Amino acid sequence: MRTIHAFLAFVGLFIQAADKPNVILIMTDDQGYGDLSCHGHPFLKTPNLDQLHAEGVRLTNYHASPLCGPTRATLMTGRYCRNVAFHTNPPPSDLISRETLTIANVFAANGYRTGIFGKWHLGDYYPHRAIDRGFQEAVVHGGGAITTVGDVWGNDYFDDRYFHNGKKTQYKGFCTDVFFQEATRFIKQSKTSGKPFFCYIPTNIPHGPHFAPAEYIKMFEGKPHPRLFAAIAHFDKCVGEMRAMLADSGLAENTIFIYCTDNGAPRSYAGGVYNAGMTGGKGSSYEGGHRVPCFIHWPAGKLTGGRDVKQLSAHLDVLPTLVDLCRLQTPKNYKADGISLKPALDGMVKNIGPRVLVESFNGIVMTKRWRHMRHPRFKKDPTFDSRLLYDMSIDPAQKNDVAKEHLEVVARLNVALERVNAEN
Repeated sequence: MRTIHAFLAFVGLFIQAADKPNVILIMTDDQGYGDLSCHGHPFLKTPNLDQLHAEGVRLTNYHASPLCGPTRATLMTGRYCRNVAFHTNPPPSDLISRETLTIANVFAANGYRTGIFGKWHLGDYYPHRAIDRGFQEAVVHGGGAITTVGDVWGNDYFDDRYFHNGKKTQYKGFCTDVFFQEATRFIKQSKTSGKPFFCYIPTNIPHGPHFAPAEYIKMFEGKPHPRLFAAIAHFDKCVGEMRAMLADSGLAENTIFIYCTDNGAPRSYAGGVYNAGMTGGKGSSYEGGHRVPCFIHWPAGKLTGGRDVKQLSAHLDVLPTLVDLCRLQTPKNYKADGISLKPALDGMVKNIGPRVLVESFNGIVMTKRWRHMRHPRFKKDPTFDSRLLYDMSIDPAQKNDVAKEHLEVVARLNVALERVNAEN
């Protein structure tokens, strides 16, 4: 009888694990909204991302922070970055507070295998490393980018040394290939184990310095910034290979596959930049600094068909949405500032409802119609009357400040900003 009970318990656990969807979350670094052929780029071709765009659900009004560190802190926690003691790209003392749960903690507590492959950027030393924050398998470079302070001396994107579970390990090949190959190894091991997996692939490309395999650079000879676009084209190839592997392994049907980017393209790329009609870039409070692509594909969950979801959404919604989609149990100390987008993704509602969304790093306040922000001069002169307001329904390029014509809107949105600031 004990044997039968044990067997039934095992079968129950197996069925429960098999029923849980896998999750792959991919995020590139400094790739703008316009850096995709499906978004109209004049010469960059991204056929595999275009296919994901055509087959999945697109969040067309999705926002990140305008800088990579704050975006990563929020994506990993579902919290406004300042609510977890994270204020800017991390110096040693400015990291996610230790008591804050991460997305990896939540998935691990639900029986998932958790892995990260690429750029962590939320702490290189105990207790802030990825392996200290819920990731059971980690292959990451140090610092904020390969070749920068914090990374292993001598790394140059090819045949580098990265940290595998905290230990420097030599790898062969171009960095993006390495991270996808290691993620593939992790996914196949997870399938063998019978456990669902959460696989996070935050690439370091196309963050500068721009390196790419020679054959991809050759594809862009005579074009502006050939190495930049070569890195994106090569990344697109890696996405295609991973999706093919999932299909061949029988994993594609029940895997939630998410692609997004961490902020807009840097404005320093003078010439050759297609920004889909938006103003601003990385670091900017204008739309081009924080409105980024986000595609989601999950056949078993019917997140398919090339549907647009126009709901105002952001990086802080990713964790609560995955909690809902994957039916995860959350610990008592779990908190989220974002909302679940599941009703909108499912198509049950066209709009979850009126929303005032605050980007806490730059202090941007957004509604479906309005964008409220401070003039860049405010950082140098706090006495400057810096309130700016744009009506996105008629001015998506943010050319005409209408703050003085709509003082009541400015006041209402400023209350929302001050409420978030007061919580920090």
